[in-house]
Parts: sequence; structure tokens; C-alpha cells
Amino acid sequence: MEKAIVLRPVFEPRRRIITVSDIHGNLPFFLALMDKVRLTPEDILVLNGDLLEKGQDSLPLLRHLMALSSTHTLYPVCGNCDGLVLRFFETSELDGRFFASYLPRHPESTLRQLAREGGFEQWDNLPKLRRDLRASFPEEWAWLRAMPTVLETEHLVFVHGGVPSLERMEELDRWKCMKNDDFLGQGHSFDKWVIVGHWPVTLYNPRIPSSAPLLLRDRKIISIDGACVLKVDGQLNALLLPSEESEDFAWTAWDGLPVSRALDSQRASTDSLNIRWGRSALRLLEEGEELSLCRHLETGRELYILNEYLRQGPDGLECEDSTDYRLPVSPGDLLTVVRKTKCGFLCKKEGTTGWYYGRLSDIMV
Repeated sequence: MEKAIVLRPVFEPRRRIITVSDIHGNLPFFLALMDKVRLTPEDILVLNGDLLEKGQDSLPLLRHLMALSSTHTLYPVCGNCDGLVLRFFETSELDGRFFASYLPRHPESTLRQLAREGGFEQWDNLPKLRRDLRASFPEEWAWLRAMPTVLETEHLVFVHGGVPSLERMEELDRWKCMKNDDFLGQGHSFDKWVIVGHWPVTLYNPRIPSSAPLLLRDRKIISIDGACVLKVDGQLNALLLPSEESEDFAWTAWDGLPVSRALDSQRASTDSLNIRWGRSALRLLEEGEELSLCRHLETGRELYILNEYLRQGPDGLECEDSTDYRLPVSPGDLLTVVRKTKCGFLCKKEGTTGWYYGRLSDIMV
């Protein structure tokens, strides 16, 4: 068992803290979000894991962050995806069990991007690939190796997946701190604020899909993974704190979607369903032009699903995360538009996804 690496810096008073997690190689979203929050060298930027993998720009993002760390105060925390990239550099332990199948199937992976740049893509000889990557990219390897598992300050703890306790964190299993599924469902409470990513926040709500950060004041836990890259309506969240000792948390996000203004009012659903990853098995009842009537097998609920969200899984029909939730809307509200159909709009309002059946302005903001 590799033990957790805990870093305990002192954050200077009156410096704003910006926390972002689960960028997943989406450099355009990160750049847009940093522009939105007006990042300056006076800020402290904490990157709470899973900077890499799944998106298309992991290597450009890595290089951008390495450069940024020379001009700004930046603390990158290691997530499970970052840890996998580092593990390939460090050891052959996962070659047969993971990388032999993963690398050929993922041309977007950080390791594949590095290999392409170095001119030595080779999947039949992983030891040689490792030697070549080590020799050609020592700076990238060193930057990843320096990432701690946990960042602890006087009032805050940053960890990608989660921790069971704040006692003796150096003795914790490093991997379990990085990959800790359903952390909020484990019942933990803390005397410091524990800020995590890893598990998309929308997975916690069975009724309403929301990618907005979850702030549990009674337990001092904040979960901020907005499912950037993973979901069509995912977003990259930034948690904002005016100083280390403050509890005046705020947030903003970037999702890259067009924005329009609502012209009509609409009441929120009183009963709705959020079909989430891993719980999305369906039966097709009636096929339509844009949406099809389906029965969600877990709940028995019937609802219309966008046809483009339907797919054949290993056990039958399933779908991308879907909902029948109606957003609460007032005239003048700004909505981001996920999908436009003949019968209504799949939109987002303040991080929450749902349907809007009123009119939208033609002018995109």
C-alpha cells in the first residue's frame, strides 16, 4: 500500500482561494473559467485532482499548468486519473492488468499524446515505452510526482476522493484517497472543511440533475465535480473563498453552452426523475422523431428521452443521464441551452438541468 502524501502549506491571509477539480483535459473550459473568475497572481489556485485524461487536451493542459505554476500560486492535488498517468512512469505493475488494454483504446490519453509527440507510439513493448517517456519527458514526470494526495491548511482540507478521518492522514491508502466513490454517502463529518471532487455531484440526487457544488454545512463537506467532459451538460466549477479562514463560499462555472433569455414563466416539477450513470437501463415503449417514450427499469417511471441519448449497452437499452424535471423559470431568466426540440428546450439554470416549455429570446448572450 502506498501511503498518502500530505502537504501542509500556510495560506497567507486575505488571499482569495479558487478551487477547481476534474478538468479532465478540457483546456478551453479551464481557460474560459479562469478568465471568468479573473485569476491573478495574488490568488491561490487549488486544482483538486483529475486534471488529466478523458478530454482531448490533457497534454496541452498539463503544459499550461506547469507554466502557470511558475507565475501563480498553484497547488495541484493528485486525482485517480492523474495517479494512473504517474503510475505508468513509476512502475510496470499495471501494464498487464490495465495499460495493455487501456492505451490502445484511448488515443486521447496523456500517455498516448506524449508518445505521439516523442515519435514512439508502441503498445506491444510497454517497458520500452516507459523508458522512452522517462527519458524524453522528465519535467512532466517530476511535476506529476510532486503532486500531494492531501492538501491541509488551518481550516481547509483538499483531497480528490475523500478521507475517512483527518487523523493520521499520512497512514491512509493513497489510492483510496484519490478514488473514493460516493463520498457523501459514507456519513462522514469533519471539524475542518473537506473539499472533494471525483464523484459528479449530479449522481447524488435521484430526482433533480444538478452540477452545482454541494455544500453540506452541518458536515463541513463540499463536493465540486461538475462532470466536465463526462456529460453533455457537464460544467467546470470554481469554488471561491475570499480567504483561508472565511466560510463565505461562492461558486461559478463554465459549460461552453449558448445562453438565451426566457420570455415566459414556468413552475418547477413537484415529482421528477434524474436517470444517472450506472442506473440507466430502459425499455423502449414508443419511438419518436426527436424523443422516445421509455420506461426506466429501476423505478418503473415512463418518460421521454432524447433519441441521441439512447444507446445499446452490454445488457440492453440504456441512456445518457436524462430527466423529466421542469425548471422553475421567470421571464428574464438566463438559461443555457443544452438541446432544442420541437416541443421544448433542455436547459440549465444555475447548474441545474431540466426542461423549459416556454419561449426563448433569439439573442444569445
